Amino acid sequence: MEQISLNHEASAGQTHQQTVSELPQEVVQCLENARFLHLATCVDNQPHVSLMNYTYLPSSPYSPVPVIVMTTNPSSKKTNNLLINPNVSLLVHDWVSHRPPTQGRRASGGSPGPEHRSSLASMLINLNTSAISSISATINGTAKLITPGSEEERYYRDQHLENNTFDSEGPISFNRQPQEDGGRECFVAGEEVQVILVHVKDIRTSDWKGGVRDWVLTPEGNGAIAVNGVR
Repeated sequence: MEQISLNHEASAGQTHQQTVSELPQEVVQCLENARFLHLATCVDNQPHVSLMNYTYLPSSPYSPVPVIVMTTNPSSKKTNNLLINPNVSLLVHDWVSHRPPTQGRRASGGSPGPEHRSSLASMLINLNTSAISSISATINGTAKLITPGSEEERYYRDQHLENNTFDSEGPISFNRQPQEDGGRECFVAGEEVQVILVHVKDIRTSDWKGGVRDWVLTPEGNGAIAVNGVR
């Protein structure tokens, strides 16, 4: 399908919306590449956004449709919001997010800017940039909290934990310092966490040129069980 430029009709309307039975491959690729997503909940017109570990499952023994698994503290604001309003929006992207230098750049600590970056670091960043996709995906759906202690919760928790367990060194290690776990021990492996399951309803992708695509998901049949798009 030809990408639609980001005018009012394409951005606010549904003229170019497609109906699909599974997530488009570019959306699956984005979900495969990214490690975190942003979860937006809303109650009483007060939006709340959280950065989340996640696991994408095209299907499972408990759902023939694509779902996204997350975990959270049972007393968190997002949990309270979901109990009142289960409608959510997710934003996932794998763009390089390091801010390029500007004329008015102010030193604020953190990672070094391009002018202080080694040639090896610059090369790795360029390689990473060329390997990723060029879209962001906004995914709308409905969330539910899985009953604690149930077989369903145990299944999704195990899938989520496995998907967020990483090699501590990876294929290439340039230093021996311990790597942060991205909140895995606290927000994924913790005994008290609550499992959130999001059923995907519709998706919008956009690229850096302003092209947008819209899909409504109407699954047909059951698919093979897979984790983050890998069957």
